[in-house]
Amino acid sequence: MAPCAWPGQTPYVWSAATTNFQRPARTNLVVYELHLRDFIARHDYQTLTDTLAYIKRLGINAIELMPINEFEGNDSWGYNPSFYFAPDKYYGTKTALKQFIDAAHARGMAVILDMVLNHSCGQSPMVQLYFDSNTGKPAANSPWFNVDATHPFNVCYDFNHESQYTKYFAKNVMKYWLQEYHVDGYRFDLSKGFTQKVTTDVNAWGVYDQSRVNIWQDYYNTLVATSPTLYPILEHLGNNDEEVVLSNIGLMPWGNMSYNYQQADMGYSTGWDLSYGYYQNRGWSQPNLVTYMESHDEERTMYKNEAFGNASGSYSVKDVATGLARNEMAAALFFTQPGPRMVWQFGEVGYDKSIFTCTDGTVPQPYGTDNCKTGAKPILWNYYQDASRRHLYDVYRAMIALKKQPAFAAPTAYV
Repeated sequence: MAPCAWPGQTPYVWSAATTNFQRPARTNLVVYELHLRDFIARHDYQTLTDTLAYIKRLGINAIELMPINEFEGNDSWGYNPSFYFAPDKYYGTKTALKQFIDAAHARGMAVILDMVLNHSCGQSPMVQLYFDSNTGKPAANSPWFNVDATHPFNVCYDFNHESQYTKYFAKNVMKYWLQEYHVDGYRFDLSKGFTQKVTTDVNAWGVYDQSRVNIWQDYYNTLVATSPTLYPILEHLGNNDEEVVLSNIGLMPWGNMSYNYQQADMGYSTGWDLSYGYYQNRGWSQPNLVTYMESHDEERTMYKNEAFGNASGSYSVKDVATGLARNEMAAALFFTQPGPRMVWQFGEVGYDKSIFTCTDGTVPQPYGTDNCKTGAKPILWNYYQDASRRHLYDVYRAMIALKKQPAFAAPTAYV
């Protein structure tokens, strides 16, 4: 491995739309999470830029990109990072990425990056520099990585976030994309993994951990010193007593309400309580809960309706028109809760291909077999031309607009 310099590059000139960009208030934030591979057929920033009018028309004011820094291979969700200071070439050039960010800002939309600092994979030079080939693990003297992962959800090689060297590295990564690419925040993957407390028990992993809170307080200080109004979103999914502390710091934990909305949508009498999607019902004082019905990691609600929906007489949620109508009701409840919201790509048109769908169109059985979970999925822009699905889009659009009205945008409002 050797350093490489590329002198003589022309600096990108940011437009006033970016240099003067005013980020939307957290209470009004509506995030659109997307994966370039599964959203647009060309898989590139230029085509994504061309779709911004569609996203803006929906009322979205922030776009969250699944990982775009250099990862292993091309056909990937991107959670296998190798280099942290370069955009993955598969999606286009760094200039094209900056042009996309500029264009999003010109339309009033923030850009949030999914950042993977829980782990790094085998092509990472940091892994390779201190690696024990006999054990297939990081060496005991690695300044960045644990020999063994501290938690049961780890993949690749686990960062030690109590190491001063990891802290130095991670902080520079965080600062770099904010300064060089003018991004507006991060969604930190597996933030609950930023701990040196070792456990193989998933439930014990989520128990309040002051050392983990301290790590995130330290990182938060760096983030706001670099960009005071950024969105520091955590995929934490831990116990509420820890998440409320993180929220009070100023961090924005994810609020996974997928199961509850699916149960309500499918028409079942259990598991449908939606109240926990409202931050005050968790005992939080700050509107920092990023609630969602769907994400890249959860099943598509419309698929659940069609595959497992309830029925009573001639009324069946499995019927496409009925399922879409129930999606509309869910949207009405979802967007009228105060606080940040997130939607997953094509949810606004009732995307109904299972997250477990393979490239040949099959869904492995028994249901939940995840061999194909991260594989490419059909890109169904034609759904927007379907009248009933377009109606769902229009309901999303109307409810997002309503959410931004003072009566619904106020942090203490709850309908």
